[in-house]
Order: sequence, then C-alpha cells, then structure tokens
Amino acid sequence: QVQVVESGGGLVQPGGSLRLSCAASGSIFNIYAMGWYRQAPGKQRELVASITNGIITNYTSSVKGRFTISRDNAKSTVSLQMNSLKPEDTAVYYCKITTSAMSGRRSDYWGQGTQVTVSS
Repeated sequence: QVQVVESGGGLVQPGGSLRLSCAASGSIFNIYAMGWYRQAPGKQRELVASITNGIITNYTSSVKGRFTISRDNAKSTVSLQMNSLKPEDTAVYYCKITTSAMSGRRSDYWGQGTQVTVSS
C-alpha cells in the first residue's frame, strides 16, 4: 500500500507565491513519475506539471515560467513552487505518484487534494 499526502495549499493574492509539497510512503519499489494535477469547479482535472525518472519535466502551457516542479529522490517527495499566481490558478491541486514494480508494472496513487485559492 502506498500513501500520498499533500500540504501547502491556501489563500494567496494575485501575484503571490505558494509552495505545494507531496510525500509518498509505503511499499514502493521505484517511483517512475510524480506529478501535480488540478481541478477547478466545473472543469476536468488537468495535468499541471510532472517529473519522470527524476529528471524529465513537463508543464502545461499556462504555468510555464511561473511554476517549477522538483523532486527529492531520497525523501520520495515532490514540490511545486508556484509564483506569479493568477485567479485562474484557483483549484484543488492533487498529487499523483506512479510507481513501478520489479515486474515493470506501473500503478498510480493519488493524494486527497489541497485547495489553492488566488483572490484579492
């Protein structure tokens, strides 16, 4: 069993910054990828940023240059530094961990979500 716990959400004014953190624990052979998704009211969940094999990063276009994803391999944690926040960044942010077993099989685990609200 794998547990995924997020922290760091909150209320921030436009132009401000927040840092989200996510920690994975439990029976993990290898972490293949870690990522952040978000879901705004009435919208589908979308990928915000991901990091694969510890080095390959991917960002949705709307956050490029403002958000930075980073991973601490030793601690099985992933962070999302969010700068220059905009009201349209308001959403529930979810962390997803993709593990790979010795057999190569991959499994996804989600956190419970953390609310980010950007408002004056």
